[in-house]
Amino acid sequence: MPATLLMWVSVVAASALAAPAPGTQAQGLQVPNVVLVASDSFDGRLTFQPGSQVVKLPFINFMKAHGTTFLNAYTNSPICCPSRAAMWSGLFSHLTESWNNFKGLDPNYTTWMDVMEEHGYQTQKFGKLDYTSGHHSISNRVEAWTRDVAFLLRQEGRPTVTLIPDKNRRRVMGKDWLTTDTAVDWLRQEAVNCTKPFVLYLGLNLPHPYPSPSSGENFGASTFHTSLYWLEKVAHDAIKIPKWLTLSEMHPVDYYSSYTKNCTGKFTEEEIKNIRAFYYAMCAETDAMLGEIILALHKLDLLQKTIVIYTSDHGEMAMEHRQFYKMSMYEASAHVPLLMMGPGIKANLQVPNFVSLVDIYPTMLDIAGIAVPQTLSGYSLLTLSSEASTSEQTFQTHRPPWILSEFHGCNANASTYMLRTDRWKYIAYSDGVSVQPQLFDLSSDPDELTNVATDFPEITRSLDQKLRSVVNYSKVTASVHQYNREQFMLWKQSVGQNYSNVIAHLRWHQDWQKEPRKYEKAIEQWLTADSGAVDCWGTLCEGWNF
Repeated sequence: MPATLLMWVSVVAASALAAPAPGTQAQGLQVPNVVLVASDSFDGRLTFQPGSQVVKLPFINFMKAHGTTFLNAYTNSPICCPSRAAMWSGLFSHLTESWNNFKGLDPNYTTWMDVMEEHGYQTQKFGKLDYTSGHHSISNRVEAWTRDVAFLLRQEGRPTVTLIPDKNRRRVMGKDWLTTDTAVDWLRQEAVNCTKPFVLYLGLNLPHPYPSPSSGENFGASTFHTSLYWLEKVAHDAIKIPKWLTLSEMHPVDYYSSYTKNCTGKFTEEEIKNIRAFYYAMCAETDAMLGEIILALHKLDLLQKTIVIYTSDHGEMAMEHRQFYKMSMYEASAHVPLLMMGPGIKANLQVPNFVSLVDIYPTMLDIAGIAVPQTLSGYSLLTLSSEASTSEQTFQTHRPPWILSEFHGCNANASTYMLRTDRWKYIAYSDGVSVQPQLFDLSSDPDELTNVATDFPEITRSLDQKLRSVVNYSKVTASVHQYNREQFMLWKQSVGQNYSNVIAHLRWHQDWQKEPRKYEKAIEQWLTADSGAVDCWGTLCEGWNF
């Protein structure tokens, strides 16, 4: 960490004690500025012990020492667009029908930033947003829509690593650095002269894996890419090689995920360790971008007047459970970083309560002293991190001891619902009947390798009842089935006579073109089946060779 920043630490710590609580609007006191930095694919477990030992993250550590760290923060949907829709709307995915990377919020949806602007904040956002409908590739859309079809196709290139052999190459992800520079320039040129409080959002792509053109046409993103400069920030001896179940022991949805992500082949221990090391190095580069914002605020004398929040849309499997990417309820995928620091925020505090991305919306409003709607799915984080909160309803509302996450996109052939509470993680699939649930005791099984749902039937039943009281998940699953079918038919009609050629050249082209008629027939059977929930499990399992 730069020496100037270290010298400044004591000044900030002392002034923070006397700083007004967030949201204070008493005469003569100004509401704080807010900066939200949201990265992509950052495993939240790296922000506390023992995960934090594997890579140097000086600016995240700085936020930990001078702010509040939420130890149990989760995404509400482990994929880009739906998770960000939850962050910007404050509502669970099923309430906004943010089903996949193509289906998010309406472009005109009123976000927390819109509300803050209406109440006098200067607002600005840079970088990755990805919370509205209509984006991402055709492959990504079609893969999500056809996840109910009775076929099994690899949709990604095999995860791999590429290295820039330069110990001085600091700027690897050029696009993110350019976005960060733009945000810093805005702070220097605009924010410093603001006559009213400002809110700044910076969205980063890192540490999301890079595209893999070596995989052929319509390639996905399965490359972990970094330089020697960042790789040297990784404690290689501390890298944990994850334990894997055998293919025959895997839950059927996990097997589908592993197969479609091209991870069911053989991997050497060195390959796995390299993928994880490169991922951690990408996290270190992400931390440096966060640091640029913190340093700029400090140099402009804005840091003591600004609440800084860092989080991510979801995590990264990095070969845990024989997968990369996200799209899973396992900790690597669902656990996100969430840290806050600034005036009125408690320093060096670790909060064990369960929180999630829907809490960002009410927190933003609470910081600004704006009444928080009681219709939101989330709750203000200030009751856990601040000396006081000005929104009276925050005190009147009891934060539930659980969080909800759900997933309806590609690389998982069943809608997935997770309830995280106390020591337990309960995961239900589809309608709750056609696919077996999972129950993990994270106090004794942090690696989530032993499904104890049948060993603890009363707990399983109780958690399922609680889950159903939060979301009618069998009804939601049926709605997703209907949406997938309708959207695919509309797309098929739009392609017209070129349909067979187009669908054969999506990301699954290497498998598809071996038996194209077989896969087209499977889709035809799916489209002509009953409109209710489709159960393809028997058909799928018959074709799986473990």
